[in-house]
This record gives sequence, structure tokens and C-alpha cells, in this order.
Amino acid sequence: MGNSKSGAVSKEILEDLKLNTKFTETEIVQWYENFKRQCPTGRISKEEFQSIYSKFFPESDPNSYAQHVFRSFDTNDDGTLDFKEYIIALHMTSTGKTNRKLEWAFSLFDVDKNGYITKSEVTEICTSIFKLIPKDELENLAEDENTAEKRANKLWSFFDKGDDDRVAEGEFVQGVMDNDEALRLIQYDPAK
Repeated sequence: MGNSKSGAVSKEILEDLKLNTKFTETEIVQWYENFKRQCPTGRISKEEFQSIYSKFFPESDPNSYAQHVFRSFDTNDDGTLDFKEYIIALHMTSTGKTNRKLEWAFSLFDVDKNGYITKSEVTEICTSIFKLIPKDELENLAEDENTAEKRANKLWSFFDKGDDDRVAEGEFVQGVMDNDEALRLIQYDPAK
């Protein structure tokens, strides 16, 4: 009854998203209507997500990075993104506080989801980031970070860890917060 009409965002999800994001009720309802139009099943598959991502990077190979992003957003590990996961992800990556964005970045780098990141996981994510960078931009990168391996080594050095060590979430967030260069290294911003 009332707001529980078919096709509308549930009151429970609406209230939860209002509490956990900076989006207004009107914005959430608009996002939901768009989401339902684009995803009538109410879920986005990994393949659909990769297809959406490829539109943002038409001159690159975004597939491996999109898979990692999808994994980090799929908080219930069911192989799809529902509306709530989608909005929380949108909030964290666009309007969230730096701390929350870094918590999300940690989940991106934590490929095996064991609560720690390793140098090999950093290398894997840096490799997928490099696939996003158009070839003509690669030649403009500094010598000490012009390959995925060099970038991973440089980033890993900020944590003062050996090759076989691991970094917990708090260490990661603090390490990146304490170093502007580390923050730059964990992302690719095509707007630059």
C-alpha cells in the first residue's frame, strides 16, 4: 500500500540509502527509475557492467579493470549488482569522503578478498589500470612509472613493506592519505 507500489524503490532500501549516501530521496528515486529502465531484471551482470564500462574507455581495454571494479561492488558475492550495491558504489566513487573512497580502493586491490593486499595484487590492479590508458598517453608517463610493474613497485614502496609482506586496510588508507603521490598512483583519471 502507500509507497509499496510495484516498480518503485522499496521504503527500506530508500531509507537505507538516504542514511548511507549523500543522495536525496528525489535523486535516489530518479536513479532507481533509470536503473530499472536500463536493467529491467533489477540486476547488472558482470558482462553488462563490462559493456557499460567499455563505453567510457572506447580507445582502451577496460575489461580486466571492470571485472575488478565489479568484484569490489558486488558486496554479497552473488555475481550481480542490485540497485543498492550500485548506488552505494556510485556514492563511494563519486561523492563519498576520501576515507570511504580509499576503503573502496582497498577492496579493489584486495583481489582475493582476504582482508589484506599483497604486492602481486597491487601489480594485478596496476596492470588493469594500464590497460585503460590510451597508448599515446603512456609515452608521457614518468620513467619510474611508465609500466604497470614500475607503478606497482613505486606504490608498494610507500608502504615500506617487503615483496612477501601484506598491507591491512588501515595501513593502506593511512599510507595513501599520507602521500599525495600514492593517491595519484592508485587511479587513472582520463580527465587529466
